[in-house]
Amino acid sequence: MTTTTTARGDAGTGPAAPPTGRAHHPHWVRWATIALLAATGVLYLVDLSASGYANSFYAAAVQAGSQSWKAWFFGSIDTQNFITVDKPPASLWVSGIAARVFGFSSWSLLVPQALEGVGAVWLVNAAVRRWHGPVAGLIAGAALALTPAAALIFRFDNPDALLVLLMTLAAYCTVRATERASWKWLAWAGVAIGFAFLTKMLQGFLVLPGLALVYLWAAPTGLGRRVLHLLGAAAAVVVAAGWWVLAVTVWPGEKPYIGGSTDGTVMDLVLGYNGLGRILGSDGNGGGGGGMSGGTPGSSFGGTATWQRLFSSEMGNEISWLLPAALLALVLGLIARGRAPRTDLRRASLIMWGGWLVVSGLTFAYMEGTVHPYYTVALAPAVAALAAGGGQVLWAARTRILARVGLALVLASAGVWAFVLLHRNGTWVWAGWLLMLVTVALATGFVVTPVRMRRLAIVLVLSGTIVGLGGSASYAVATAATAHTGSIPTVGPSGAAAGSGTGGGFGGAGGFAGRPQDGSTGQAPGAATTSSDLVTLLQDAGTTWAAAVSGSQSAASLELASDTAVMAMGGWSDDPTPTLAQFQQYVADGDVHYLVGGGGMGGGRQGGGRDSDVTKIQEWVAANYTALTVGGQTVYDLTQPLSSATTS
Repeated sequence: MTTTTTARGDAGTGPAAPPTGRAHHPHWVRWATIALLAATGVLYLVDLSASGYANSFYAAAVQAGSQSWKAWFFGSIDTQNFITVDKPPASLWVSGIAARVFGFSSWSLLVPQALEGVGAVWLVNAAVRRWHGPVAGLIAGAALALTPAAALIFRFDNPDALLVLLMTLAAYCTVRATERASWKWLAWAGVAIGFAFLTKMLQGFLVLPGLALVYLWAAPTGLGRRVLHLLGAAAAVVVAAGWWVLAVTVWPGEKPYIGGSTDGTVMDLVLGYNGLGRILGSDGNGGGGGGMSGGTPGSSFGGTATWQRLFSSEMGNEISWLLPAALLALVLGLIARGRAPRTDLRRASLIMWGGWLVVSGLTFAYMEGTVHPYYTVALAPAVAALAAGGGQVLWAARTRILARVGLALVLASAGVWAFVLLHRNGTWVWAGWLLMLVTVALATGFVVTPVRMRRLAIVLVLSGTIVGLGGSASYAVATAATAHTGSIPTVGPSGAAAGSGTGGGFGGAGGFAGRPQDGSTGQAPGAATTSSDLVTLLQDAGTTWAAAVSGSQSAASLELASDTAVMAMGGWSDDPTPTLAQFQQYVADGDVHYLVGGGGMGGGRQGGGRDSDVTKIQEWVAANYTALTVGGQTVYDLTQPLSSATTS
């Protein structure tokens, strides 16, 4: 699967020599890499605006950040900084800068994620190429680009796109560090992980065991120095992750409520709802059973916590196409390099990417808190690198029958599992049969081909690789060709999602839809359905917050439609803000003009029960202020004490 030189230990188990660098590769490598990145850009950018504002929750925060630097820094969902999103703001910083430079639009919102995807593909290609050669690098890059979860998330405005880029950057820096025991490269890996924390908190740390293990095992220096370098990298992680947490903690003036927390602090968010609560489960995070609804496997939530979760219908569709091949390549590749020296770079590669895959995969499989299938995009770089790199290790040892059979199994597994996944889509059964039969035939042909017939073996293996990628590629292209909106996007062609819902199920305009279901042009559902009368009313409000509404998702939809600040009472998931007393003070001070009825929590940690602050506020307003009907929706004018209801 590669054309590396014998200096890299092509056929034996001896140590792979240090990388030769880009200048020693044939010219076709550079052009092939450019073609790979260009094709990835086309896949991720074509018709990108069809999804409109995609996830309106994050889109509203980007809109706010494009107008207010304070909102940009905190990740506030409104320009007046009432409450933040329930994640750190790093991904919003990138899109917010793009919106400031080019103006806020669907393109300025989504293009940064597409470019982050191209960057991740380049980094995986570069990392795998250094230790496994250019062909393996190109295959790894293509495998990542054509992962359905990647084609979904790199065309969407969730934080996971930047998260994957930063984790992949950390892996590339670790590759460079391990080659020559470079503490500088290792420190840069720590910085990348620190910013991954500022993107999606503790999920960014899931790759740390694999990165630390490979350096501790394979770096060409003494144990004491390896440990010292790792401690330095840990310090870099703390600094890169902690500066924003510290800045928010000691902020001298008024600051927004930290969404997702129980007390308005970042540390509560880290250790609770958006941190340990995701993994260990809690009443505030969907607890027992993987997902807020305790959904079945294949639903838009996580389903039952078990290893089978990664292969269930929706998670399987998103990430598992090459997962069996990657696991086989990991195990067989480690066996093939079993007698190599400690510093062997190819074994080091398997250790690093394998540690990434095993730790993150088991976490997603068994976590008891809220888990959505698209989280698994974080596995895509490791799956791609292992399938390509492990396959190259087996190719290099092809003179041994066990390695030859092992590589054939890796190839065949991709086709067989594509057959299983495509059988779940009734209209694609024929494609599953074709992929399985062709890959098995090519793998068998490779096994029986004499070792001396190297060119024929290359043709069979590369053909098997291309066909094995066919299932993943078909679903990735179908995903990219389908517009996605809402909070929980899903992969595949329109109508293929299991349990994605139609949006608005929690009373909010944004809902949880995976794709537009209302015949709209792909704009965020709330922005597309908010009436023009209500938009005009909010734009003429003339107060700090034009209106207040229950839940961040509903507030986001109103903000995107009217370009005004809307107070998201209860935040994304029943955050305890504002209290009734606080809201009464806002009204007394003339800071809020309207309360828009309906709405709902984005996540619903506690569901906004009878005793919730939001319910108390709504009851107090209904009992004391004039109700209007605007565009079919109940709106309370908080400047007019209750007298008589009118209709406009």
